[in-house]
Amino acid sequence: MVVQSERVREHGALAELAAVLQLAAAGRLRCSEKTRRPSAATVRAVGEVLDGGDFYEDEPVRAFAWPLLLQAGALAGLSGGRLELTARGHRALAAPAHETARDLWRRWLGHGVLDEFSRIEEIKGQRAANVLSAAGPRRKAVGAALAGCCPPGEWVTVDALFEAMRAAGLDPCPVRSGQGLWKLYLEDAQYGSLGYDGHHDWPVLQGRYTLCVLFEYAAALGLIDVRYTHPDGAREDFRHMWGADWLGRLSRYDGLHALRLNPLGAYATGHTGTYEPGPAPAAGERGAVRVLANCDVVALDGLAPAGALLLEAFAARTADRVWTLSLASLLKALHAGRDLAELRGFLADSSAGQELPQPAAVLLDDAALRTGKVRDLGARHVLECADEAQAVTITRDRRAGALCSRIGPRHLTVSPGELPALRTARSGSAASCRCGRERSSRPGCGLRGVGACPQGGEGDGGMAAVAVGEEAEGFAGAQPLPQEMAGIPPAPGCCRRHG
Repeated sequence: MVVQSERVREHGALAELAAVLQLAAAGRLRCSEKTRRPSAATVRAVGEVLDGGDFYEDEPVRAFAWPLLLQAGALAGLSGGRLELTARGHRALAAPAHETARDLWRRWLGHGVLDEFSRIEEIKGQRAANVLSAAGPRRKAVGAALAGCCPPGEWVTVDALFEAMRAAGLDPCPVRSGQGLWKLYLEDAQYGSLGYDGHHDWPVLQGRYTLCVLFEYAAALGLIDVRYTHPDGAREDFRHMWGADWLGRLSRYDGLHALRLNPLGAYATGHTGTYEPGPAPAAGERGAVRVLANCDVVALDGLAPAGALLLEAFAARTADRVWTLSLASLLKALHAGRDLAELRGFLADSSAGQELPQPAAVLLDDAALRTGKVRDLGARHVLECADEAQAVTITRDRRAGALCSRIGPRHLTVSPGELPALRTARSGSAASCRCGRERSSRPGCGLRGVGACPQGGEGDGGMAAVAVGEEAEGFAGAQPLPQEMAGIPPAPGCCRRHG
């Protein structure tokens, strides 16, 4: 007998969203820079915070989807292979979760970071040129089917959904043309090609793509409740195809049997203008905390994953359900980009209206005061000049001086974004005199690299050339020095003004 499972996803998905955002804020999510897919370690980390675990123990579905959804929604971006929360992601930590889930679904329909059909690994040949159609229109067709073919609150079998989509003209065909069908295959490129009659039926291509979008992304976001079984042997609509004898299933999504658009899904798909949550599942009370006078935070009944991850960012875990706040732990979190408002809001919501003990309140105020006295202005380049006169010359230059700051006798600082403009400004100064005449770089003028106007020409203030260290990033090589300091007498023909 086939055992069918049912998951009511509305409330669990919102808790998962908060937990995954906390994982990203803690720097524990990594994805490929090239494909943007999560690493195996990231899939395991996300799987540990999922409400009730993933749909299958041996097949990541929601654990795979969440890092991609964060990227599609611009809540997190890749930096060196690690997902880091963006400004929008930090705001989402405190924003209503149902609004974030709605925005993520709409962003995924328009800006999904991968082609969901690539998750149907049993169908080979997808990487060949001119095979797959654009993913955007396909994804929007499935979104339109969820909004138009699934009445809120009613269970709809996937086969009935397929029929409704075909009747409505919603065709998420993943293949670009009939020629592309011949490049897709099962097991063998010749005998198992999907180009043969009966090998590219609607449930095989459009149906499997629809199952992936709904089961992996709509269900992850909590828009639909699902009934499902294990995918092996769940669907028989591909058994007649060559090569199917060796396959237990065509995709990991074959086990999805029926779905129901819940209140969150009705809100996200536009059926309702406001979100009215459905009844929460019966469960033991979790999430109440108590802050003690010694700055310990105690959760006697345990915490949801999102709450535990937030406390671990701001406090040190000293026991199974105890975290200790300290100035060092708070400053560490603040230096990592976290905001004390997150912690204050969590403690206010989780402590049943009890006020913070005075020592804890003073500790939070002290941490906020300390960080407010010093601001991080970001990374800057430090340029070392050959001598003090060179530094003075650059800072007094009308164009270059506005782009840098002097921080010592021979050192300048410039932001990374202004460095190219500073190079251009210095190149312009070396190219002409303020007197409006071109300099000569003739050997007879006695200057190295660039010429100088010794009498009245002020292109570089009458500079001779010296070398600057290689670490100056593009400033290495000839740079000007006051001519009187260099001891170079005016030379005839050094500029057109003096012949």
